[in-house]
Amino acid sequence: MSRETARKVLEIESRAILDLLPRIDAGFDRAVDLVLACAGRVVVTGMGKSGLIGQKISATLASTGTPSLFLHPAEAIHGDLGRIVKGDAVLAISHSGDTEEILALVPQVKRLGAPLLAMTGQPRSPLAAAADVHLDVSIREEACPLGLAPTASTTAALAMGDALAMALVERRGFTVDDFAVLHPGGRLGKKLLRVEDLMRTGDAVPRVGLATAMKDALFEMTGKRLGLTTVVDGDGRVAGIISDGDVRRQLERHGYALLDKTAGECMTRDPVVIGRRELATAALDVMEARKITSLLIVDGRGAVEGVLHLHDLWKTEMI
Repeated sequence: MSRETARKVLEIESRAILDLLPRIDAGFDRAVDLVLACAGRVVVTGMGKSGLIGQKISATLASTGTPSLFLHPAEAIHGDLGRIVKGDAVLAISHSGDTEEILALVPQVKRLGAPLLAMTGQPRSPLAAAADVHLDVSIREEACPLGLAPTASTTAALAMGDALAMALVERRGFTVDDFAVLHPGGRLGKKLLRVEDLMRTGDAVPRVGLATAMKDALFEMTGKRLGLTTVVDGDGRVAGIISDGDVRRQLERHGYALLDKTAGECMTRDPVVIGRRELATAALDVMEARKITSLLIVDGRGAVEGVLHLHDLWKTEMI
């Protein structure tokens, strides 16, 4: 019985979202335009469960390039109305469209000259009528067996809020770089780290010339503790790489005569390289696919800018 109830809830809520598709029309475009024209913040307000949905919508807007804050309507009419300033827009969420605390805000919002975007389940409600733009999130039925607890209605409102936020992402040209700036912490922030955020640079990069004696190249490898050294030409461009594996193979072939050879004679040509602006996760994918532990970072002309080692990725707990 409980499984049947669960399936019915999901069916009802799924249908509530699908029913929104025909409502993505010119009115939705006006809602996007209204927010884009906002020079300030999108102040989201809602009471009860609509307020909880409003908080999530506000957080999504703020994290994707649209400055936003949540304003509790009851607190607003008791002094917090000052949080709405010139240039802001207001998004009011009320399934009934006649929530007393929300309607009490409308005259004040109008007085402040803030555009009002309403999201209701009743297109002919007082709030919908007062709004500059209305988004219809009406449903056929709630998923609650009693028909009382907000379920499908809150799902529909949340989905419409996500649709609005993602449309704004596209219209603003919001990029992965922009997203990374707003998400520096946590696992999400780590996934957005760039190679340049983690790579070894400057004196930390093992570097020898083509004519460097192998005994000196070995000292460079030992001193920098990366198990490799880059080999560069006279202009600083990467010519090759010498890894611990290369040294072992050369020793098997030449014995101690290896020490009399040059780095240019022992290096592996055409090492795997990556650009500094690539995502660190992309670098990890390359390492795993090629079964290597380091990548060279080069600029547009092939000059060595740094080295990224698998240990650098471990430190971020990406692995």
